[in-house]
Amino acid sequence: MENNTHYNLVPSIGGSFSHGWSRIFGKQFLPLLLTVIILGLLNGPTFGLKMDGDHWGPMLLLLPLALFGLAYAFLFLPVLEYGKDFIFLQAMRDQEVDLKTLFEGFKTKYLNIILANLIVFALVILGMMMLIIPGIIVACRLAFVSYLVMDKDMDAMKAVERSWQMTRGHGWQIFGMAILSFFIFIGGLIVFLVGAIVSLMWIHSAFASFYQAVLNKTDEENPIPILGVNEE
Repeated sequence: MENNTHYNLVPSIGGSFSHGWSRIFGKQFLPLLLTVIILGLLNGPTFGLKMDGDHWGPMLLLLPLALFGLAYAFLFLPVLEYGKDFIFLQAMRDQEVDLKTLFEGFKTKYLNIILANLIVFALVILGMMMLIIPGIIVACRLAFVSYLVMDKDMDAMKAVERSWQMTRGHGWQIFGMAILSFFIFIGGLIVFLVGAIVSLMWIHSAFASFYQAVLNKTDEENPIPILGVNEE
């Protein structure tokens, strides 16, 4: 029998982190652990390229590698990140988790994921150019885009619009969760690799829980079916 305690969630920082913590050490611990590890391994190296005149030769040689890195960052990783968010959301709902979901977007939602990621990236960068604070606001208000694309099968623009609507009045909570997440991750690093991995699992679980909590509140007025839950 399915556990529907996620329907009792209300939007709060403490409640989201508490619910997330209780779920990561349940029956889904192993798949969530593997999800975080796989994402960590596939995130790949960063490319730091100097642009001064003495390095144009190496720059030209590294250009194909740099282009590959950009393509990897914008055409591959977003699919995994969106899949990861959906896996954690399923775990928060006590649904069965399948690691194949991590790569599901390549088959069913690839274009929407890539477009949604590019739109969010562009809007956040534009906001950052306007004295940083607008960029932080935009990032907080679009925090639900990945969940909406995966959970509600929305197209990119609809997911952006819906996230903006859903997070109205919750921006400070999302910002507070981001600040708290930073300190949780730092605390995890203090106890080395294991602590860092568990801290990431907790952070992802908390944000998935917060999305579900806001969704509960929103769906009271404007219900949208949850894929795999409300469908008959």
